[in-house]
Amino acid sequence: MGTGRGERAMTPEQREAIYENAQYLRQVRPIDPEEIDEYVPGRPHPAVVREVLRGLASDLGLLEREDGTFVPVPEGTLDSSSFGLSVGSVETFPESHSRRLEDRLVARYGPGWPEGESGDRLRARIRELKAAYFAGESVAYDAETVLAYAIYHLPDYYAATTYLLEELAADGLLPTHLRALDVGAGVGGPALALFDRLPDDALCEYHAIEPSPAADLSEQLLADAGRNKYPKIHRERAEDFEPVGASAATDTSTEAADGAYDLLVFANVLSELDDPVGVVERYLEGLAPDGTVLLLAPADRETAIGLRAVERALASREDATIYAPTVELWPGERPADRCWSFDVKPDLGVPGFQRRLDSAATGPDHTPGEFLNVDVQYAYSILRTDGKQKIDFEPDERRVAKLADSDAHVSERIDATAIKLSRSLSEETEGANPLFLIGDGSQGVDHYAVLTRETVLNRDLQDAEYGSLLAFENVLVLWNDDEEAYNLVVDDETIVDRLSG
Repeated sequence: MGTGRGERAMTPEQREAIYENAQYLRQVRPIDPEEIDEYVPGRPHPAVVREVLRGLASDLGLLEREDGTFVPVPEGTLDSSSFGLSVGSVETFPESHSRRLEDRLVARYGPGWPEGESGDRLRARIRELKAAYFAGESVAYDAETVLAYAIYHLPDYYAATTYLLEELAADGLLPTHLRALDVGAGVGGPALALFDRLPDDALCEYHAIEPSPAADLSEQLLADAGRNKYPKIHRERAEDFEPVGASAATDTSTEAADGAYDLLVFANVLSELDDPVGVVERYLEGLAPDGTVLLLAPADRETAIGLRAVERALASREDATIYAPTVELWPGERPADRCWSFDVKPDLGVPGFQRRLDSAATGPDHTPGEFLNVDVQYAYSILRTDGKQKIDFEPDERRVAKLADSDAHVSERIDATAIKLSRSLSEETEGANPLFLIGDGSQGVDHYAVLTRETVLNRDLQDAEYGSLLAFENVLVLWNDDEEAYNLVVDDETIVDRLSG
């Protein structure tokens, strides 16, 4: 016969007692559920006390250790080494996540899911998703569409988010006690990327907003998030969710946390919102004073340019600043170019589930590789409300020209400073000169740096990373009628120096 300890539902008085004891002990020594148990009315089982402490962890700032005790989370921020992207690139989609996704496919269709009718339906759904996307049409997500979407998109979204989170960590923008809100979370790519990279001495409270059946798959993929990672999925529309106070404590009658988020994520969702600017503006009310907003979109022309339009509308507010990559270098200036800007990372290894689905395809309409999606290309914007910018640099107008004034310098050589906003856009054209989108935040139309003759003194244009600040000396300005853009011609008379990145 049992003792009865912990068999009843936890009462408010018991929760309050656990909270008060934990609040006191956190400043004295590691909190042991076995010890707290002795001071709680009715002496609930230590395992029940442990579950309550997990529910209070974010409110109290507590880490659960391997031995089952709880200690305060260290103050400070994550850095790139603790964040864990030591190899410099995301080589594959983790096998553990692949197995969990395939478990869902097997549970629904059986072990032969890539074959026969089930495989045909999944491939048809992927084709429909791609067609709707390129046509700018919305998609209704049922359970089967969600699985098709995950097969095709989860790996590259996971990789893109990993790269961006690593950048935030390297810049000290992710606190060790992190509250994140993922708006339009889909099947969970950003959450998986974040949880995979968090070190053991970090605490993360993660809220996901996802009204579609994608929330079911996300919940299953995040089921074993691990210690000190607390995901919560809100099955609401982004327009209906109330961001202010959503992360406040609810497990005790004590004063709630402020509910402010350190990280707001809008990944691959802006193009699906009727009023993306208005939605993001409302969510800024729930951002911590030193928090970060991450906007992410696919690299194709319409969605990438659409993301930049949202970014610029937000940056026109007095309290929002573009942190990266399209830093506005000239105070008081605003860009008006198209700015189809995106980063490109190394391809992923082909996930087994994509290879199996593609290999099982038959019929004259199938092209081998049609269902493989290993490109990692994405547009992004990082915004802050504290005025911080990744590149803290203001050009001297007595020494360099604004790109806004390029019309006055056509056929002249000038000095300029600008951000590199693309990889080479002519790599696939044989014999073409390397071509890079650039901007200084003042340009009214697109500007490209064209490398016509590489030298040791201008090699930084080719070698600099996406988002780097470059100084151009003696660069020739020309107008390109075909592209309706300016070309800054970098030849053997031009010097290019990398100032950052």
